[in-house]
Amino acid sequence: MTLTMTAPEQTRARYPDQEGWAERDGVRLFWERYGDGEPTILLPPTWEIVHSRFWKGQVPYLARHTRVVTFDPRGNGRSDRPGDYEAYRRREFAADALAVLDAAGVDRAVVVSWCDMGEALILAAEHPERVAGLMLIAPALPVREPEVPPYPFDQVLDTDEGWAKENRHYWLRDWRGYLEWFFSRCFTEPHSTKQIEDCVGWGLDTDAETILAGFRGWAGKELDPETVVELCGRVRCPTLVIQGTEDKLVDPEWGRTGGATRLSAGHA
Repeated sequence: MTLTMTAPEQTRARYPDQEGWAERDGVRLFWERYGDGEPTILLPPTWEIVHSRFWKGQVPYLARHTRVVTFDPRGNGRSDRPGDYEAYRRREFAADALAVLDAAGVDRAVVVSWCDMGEALILAAEHPERVAGLMLIAPALPVREPEVPPYPFDQVLDTDEGWAKENRHYWLRDWRGYLEWFFSRCFTEPHSTKQIEDCVGWGLDTDAETILAGFRGWAGKELDPETVVELCGRVRCPTLVIQGTEDKLVDPEWGRTGGATRLSAGHA
């Protein structure tokens, strides 16, 4: 499914020097390039609940010194919205990143990811010739067996308070309400109203049905803890893991454990 944004875009502090589409297996991916310096920094998308504009605070500064490449994830922004679960596996996102690098004429890049669910790790481990360095900011990698969610995702609940909003029926009933709650958990610092407002707007550039198409992949076995550890051991580029101690969504221990895994392999 193809769906383009209809809301007018906010004014940017820095506009792209080049933009285009990469197409892979019938899915078009919108990408942008800023600046001409070296090295190239790839800022890949996170969960498709938002698109590449969430990097808007980093792009203007980085583009003064480097070449920066961003792209909208399948499922949001100006990229296509496939309708089946298989299209949203993390390996698909890793392959999308390769297609974007090719389209932008980039041989090798430093990959800086936020809340990576495996695609940046797969890219660095399986395509080392394309990744000069890896930075994982609050990686959501399953380094241990996940805890049981407080509420079942697919059942009709008798409450919609707190984590009960992480529920299929609530999403379909009140997508904006979920976005407002979710991003209030992402931005817990005082005076974060603008960040929350922006992210809710980007989340409204897609819909609950699109996000639901790939959401069950979070609980799948594509990347279990054993696979994550094995992939970490194959990364050969310089790697930095950054994790906030007050993160309300990604357990800080995940970042510490991931960093320890890299250190034990002697590559961090």
